Amino acid sequence: MSVNTQAGARSGLRAGIALGVFLLATVLIYMLAEDSYLWFKAVHIMAVIAWMAGLFYLPRLFIYHSDVAAGSETSQLFKMMETRLYRIIMNPAMMMAWIFGLFIAAQGMWFSAGWLHVKLLGVIALTGMHIYYGRAMKAFGRDERPRNARYWRIMNEVPAALMILIVLMAVLKPF
Repeated sequence: MSVNTQAGARSGLRAGIALGVFLLATVLIYMLAEDSYLWFKAVHIMAVIAWMAGLFYLPRLFIYHSDVAAGSETSQLFKMMETRLYRIIMNPAMMMAWIFGLFIAAQGMWFSAGWLHVKLLGVIALTGMHIYYGRAMKAFGRDERPRNARYWRIMNEVPAALMILIVLMAVLKPF
């Protein structure tokens, strides 16, 4: 096992342990807290922040990765960074954002609200971007260059536009 593989395995193990502790804490909060809604809302916000950070950073890595030679040492470094970001940070954060977001929507009884429908469409689009970035990451992992750096600069803006829509719906609840 190479040093990078060992380091990646340790990072994955640490992330798994952290996720397990987090889920245990969630169950305890739900069972013991007087108002789990506020706790879950806080966790939802933290998960969204982590997810959005990844959605902003991964295409930046793609921009830099596009400009290096396939198979180079630098390319290998980008592959490792992209994979760890996606699997260890972005995937768990996305799942927690969805789980806790749906829980607080159920608690607020908002599933019939128009603003929530628009927000959910934005979150579905954000999830689509997440999946699209994952496919691009796999292509980079095969030493393909799915698009050029200019394309990834443009794609880096899509999550920001969706975030604006989602936040406006959640805060203003216009309809």
